[in-house]
Amino acid sequence: MKTICICGGGALGLVVASVLSNTQQLTVHMLTAHPQKWSHTIEAVDNEGKIYQGILDKISSNPEDVILQSDIVLLCLPGFLIEKTLKQIKPFITKQAIGSVVSSTGFFFRAHAIFDKESSLFGFQRVPFIARLEEYGHRAALLGYKKQLYMACENLPKDFVEQWCTWLHTPISPLQSYLEASLSNSNPLLHPARLYGMWHNWDGKAYPTQELFYANWDQFSSEIYIAMDNEFQQLCKKLNVSVQPVLEYYESSDADSLTHKLNSIEAFKTILSPMTKTEKGWIPDFKSRYFTEDFPFGLQLVKDLAVEQHIETPTMDRVLEWGQGMIDNNVAYN
Repeated sequence: MKTICICGGGALGLVVASVLSNTQQLTVHMLTAHPQKWSHTIEAVDNEGKIYQGILDKISSNPEDVILQSDIVLLCLPGFLIEKTLKQIKPFITKQAIGSVVSSTGFFFRAHAIFDKESSLFGFQRVPFIARLEEYGHRAALLGYKKQLYMACENLPKDFVEQWCTWLHTPISPLQSYLEASLSNSNPLLHPARLYGMWHNWDGKAYPTQELFYANWDQFSSEIYIAMDNEFQQLCKKLNVSVQPVLEYYESSDADSLTHKLNSIEAFKTILSPMTKTEKGWIPDFKSRYFTEDFPFGLQLVKDLAVEQHIETPTMDRVLEWGQGMIDNNVAYN
């Protein structure tokens, strides 16, 4: 039996821990900043009512308690915590495989800078589940599964990916390089495109209701998303990296069909836009991870690589400048 340590106690970390601890092949530890708020018995419930009852063997804020005895370490963290956590766990890494549940916020770049070339690293291209937290340290909703996953591995045995297929009950294909996992046109482009589509002309006034993020996705947001993906594909071509274009991934042909597709995905229908309620109504929440992760740690990563490769990205530039400006000035709207 192998032992895996999950680093990060948000919705995704809780769901992944619940699913993985359901297999008889794994013992699950949890590294979290708030161990006192966690139960050793956790659960994730999917849209069909299936319950993944999870058991956490050890819960701690001290890496020494949960990392040393682990075979695998999996980060389920926002981008801004990845570097800090990798440095925190480094003294306790011997031969463990170190990975991230999603690689598009810079995991491989930071891991390469912190660990030596012989370290065993892995990272998913996209998250395996759509998750929403219901009670911290206890329960989360599993809103959707992925039909296919992709993983990049370095210095790991050939059967490592196959093991994950068994643990997640999902087909997983190995990628040729860490760049294929790190370069994503999912959240780093998708979330900024939608946020820009909704609020690029926002005048500071409150809205009467909280907007649905996908169910009310509009054609302008699709046009922005497609334009950024076209620039993204130029970067991929220059780096000799293959990432499925947005229209192909969503089985669409243009902005209109992409809009219809995103409006109709069942697992997305109840997802709300990142907004916060004030006395006057609802305003954009510039402190949400849609802003604080997907602009500075998602879209910015793509932009930086494009600059290195001398690729023009006018749409990304416009969206990134707007998003960073909103983050920097959010105090004015609180």
